[in-house]
Amino acid sequence: MTPNDLKAALGAGLLSFPVTAFTADGAFNPAPYQAHVNWLSGFDATVLFAAGGTGEFFSLAPNEIPAIVRAAKEAAGNTPIVSGCGYGTEMAISIARDAEKAGADGILLLPQYLIDAPQAGLFHHIRRVCDSVGVGVMVYNRDNCIIQADTLARLCEVCPNLVGFKDGSGDIGLVRQVTATMGDRLTYLGGMPTAELFAEAYLGAGFTTYSSAVFNFVPALAVEFYTALRSGNRTRCEEILTGFFYPFMAIRNRSKGYAVAAIKAGVRLVGHDAGPVRSPLTDLTTEEMDMLAALIARFPS
Repeated sequence: MTPNDLKAALGAGLLSFPVTAFTADGAFNPAPYQAHVNWLSGFDATVLFAAGGTGEFFSLAPNEIPAIVRAAKEAAGNTPIVSGCGYGTEMAISIARDAEKAGADGILLLPQYLIDAPQAGLFHHIRRVCDSVGVGVMVYNRDNCIIQADTLARLCEVCPNLVGFKDGSGDIGLVRQVTATMGDRLTYLGGMPTAELFAEAYLGAGFTTYSSAVFNFVPALAVEFYTALRSGNRTRCEEILTGFFYPFMAIRNRSKGYAVAAIKAGVRLVGHDAGPVRSPLTDLTTEEMDMLAALIARFPS
């Protein structure tokens, strides 16, 4: 898949990040992971992201990522697989190259580890990762990696395989400047936690798609919401927001880290052996699992 092929796939529909299945003692568990990815590939997500944020990239050892990418590629059929990537520049380059060798169709570059960096440093970091691989690269604009529009424009001039800009900052003013400046040079992906809550605002800012975490366990509902959003059916969007997403948000907000842990809990509740989250995250309590189970029961996939 060329970078431009990936760019087109990213902009063609809904995206999602499968959770990474672990055994009870925390090791990668490929068989249930592949069964889950295969199930998801039967719905209308145009790209799946292996070892991404919802896939607990931050808790994976770099040498675990190629095996996860290979497992996803084997299970996903014709659905493109993008690999998570991150940390400091040298480690990010190593992860990106290993993921490409494992068959990844693209790279999502998550924020660098720990520290803030000036725009010149972010430019150098992103350019070096792009230069290290031949596949398409997306940058994830959030937390300590906030990329200004002029920096992104410079990167687009020198990195032909930079094809996507994913935003998790919530700064609509900045992202609107980015889309107005870059036009169709990039594909724009919404990346806020529980992205559906922000999807209408991002659509208005020029973002045509987003990554849906709940696609992991209610894929039919996630696709229905995306379809209603893109067709301008606000009434149906508001029904789904009120009936599912706001109650889900209430569960998610009960503890830090539940933006991932609640997704993995949902996957287990619909019958896929995703296993526990890795530390430093914690799993939902029994009470919270019951709350989530009752919510899911109202929207079976």
